Parts: sequence; C-alpha cells; structure tokens
Amino acid sequence: MPDPDQGRPEEHATSRRRLMTGAGAVGVGVLGAAALAACGTGDEGAGTAGPGASTGPSGTPSQAPPSSPPAAEGALAKVADVPVGGGKVIKDQQIVVTQPEEGTFKAFATVCTHKGCDVDRVEDGTVFCPCHGSAFSAADGSVERGPAKRPLSEQAVKVEGDSIVKA
Repeated sequence: MPDPDQGRPEEHATSRRRLMTGAGAVGVGVLGAAALAACGTGDEGAGTAGPGASTGPSGTPSQAPPSSPPAAEGALAKVADVPVGGGKVIKDQQIVVTQPEEGTFKAFATVCTHKGCDVDRVEDGTVFCPCHGSAFSAADGSVERGPAKRPLSEQAVKVEGDSIVKA
C-alpha cells in the first residue's frame, strides 16, 4: 500500500499522525466511558420485581421458593427445609443433611470420595456429585453409582426443637 504522506512536507505528516493518534485516544476514552455507564450502579430497577419477590445478586427476581425463618444459632438447617427423600447441602459447613424417611435425618461430608469435589444436590433419595457423576445413597452415604468407590463420610446430627444440629 502506498504511503499517503509520501511527497508531503514532514510537518504535514507529523500533524496527520498526531491527529490520528488523538482521534484513536478519544475513541478509546468514549468506548471506556460507555462500558462503565453500561455497568450501572446496581440500583436501577430496585423494587420493581413486585411484591414479595426477592432479588438475586444481579437484581433480577429469584425463582427460589421462600424458605422458613433462619435456623437457630449453631443449627445446620431447619427440619422443615429438608424434604423427605431429599436433602439440603450446607456449603459453608461442608455438610449435606438428608431425610431418607419421615423424621430420620442423616448427614454426610459434602466431599466426594472420588476426586474431592463437593456434592451439589439431593434428589429422590440420592446425593449427586457434579464432577464425574458419582451418586450416593441419602440413607447411608453408600455408593450407588461410581466412579467413587467409597461412601460419603457420615456426620453425627440430631434434632433440637425445629432445627438440625451437629451431635
């Protein structure tokens, strides 16, 4: 491609370079400002989700069902929050509490015995690990489907009032 400044005085070529550099800098500045403005403050739309709706971290309505009041101090979960045949993963405590039969509560470490990933859910009497597909019994932590070969580590829990606590 031929040089558009060829044959022109040096000061003209320098002026053109400065103009193009300056225009590029202004363009980058405008794009940066637009990107920051698009991020917003997070206050836009606050209170518009409707009555009784909760919002997630992004300010969008949460689809999670309302839960009962928080469990008592030191409790892992409220009895009402652990469904029969299901369970509740308490990530900050690294424990999963299950209710395999009405009124029977079990707890296991969330650490999968295959590669150490955390289990993420309990459905239909089974505790699932999302990393490699291992599945464990919600009743006793035994392996229902590998690749894990060892059961989940059982944790002792008991019911105190309407809460489940470590025993």
